[in-house]
Amino acid sequence: MAKLTVGLTGGLASGKSTVARRLAAAGFTVLDADDLVGELHRANGAGARVVAELLGPEYLEPGGAVDKAAVARRVFADERARERLEAAIFPLVRQRFRDLAAATDGVVVLEATKLVEAGFAPDFDLVVTVEAPVALRVARAVARGMDPAAARARLSAQADEATRRSAAHLVIESGAGLDELAAWTEALIATLRARIGR
Repeated sequence: MAKLTVGLTGGLASGKSTVARRLAAAGFTVLDADDLVGELHRANGAGARVVAELLGPEYLEPGGAVDKAAVARRVFADERARERLEAAIFPLVRQRFRDLAAATDGVVVLEATKLVEAGFAPDFDLVVTVEAPVALRVARAVARGMDPAAARARLSAQADEATRRSAAHLVIESGAGLDELAAWTEALIATLRARIGR
C-alpha cells in the first residue's frame, strides 16, 4: 500500500508533465489520469459505456472504443456536455487510482490536469501544482502544434491558477525556464524521500 500519495496538477503547458517524468525517473510510481481515462475508454470499458449513454453511440469507433477526437470536438464546444461527461468519468478515474495506489508501495503520484476541479485534492497526502503565466502556456502549446484558439479553449475549461494554488500544499514555478523547473523538482524529490524515510 502506498506510503504517500501525491496529486500533481497544473494547467495546459505548465510544465507538469516534465515534473512527472522526473519523478518517475527518481523511482516514484507516476500514474497519468489521461492514461487511466484511456483505459476506461477502451472497447466495452466503463468510460466507453458512459460516452455512449451521455453523448450517443456515434461517439464510439466501430470497434467500440471511444472516438477521442470526436468527443474532444464536442466537449470543447459544448460546456454542458463536458460537465456531464466529467461528472460521470471523474469518479471512475478516482476509484481506479485508489485501487492502483492500494497495490503499490512507496510514493504514488497522480498527474492530473483537472485534479482540483474533479474534487480529488482531499484524497492526497500532498498536492503539488506547477504554474506559469497564461501567455507563456499558450505560446508553449502553440509551439507544440496546437491551434491558438484550441489552446485558449482548453485553458478556459480548466481551473484558474488561483484555484489550483489555494488547493496545493506546494507550488512549483515554471515560468523562468527548465533550469528553475529542475531545481524546484529536485527539491520536491528530496521532500518526498524525506517524508517516507528513504
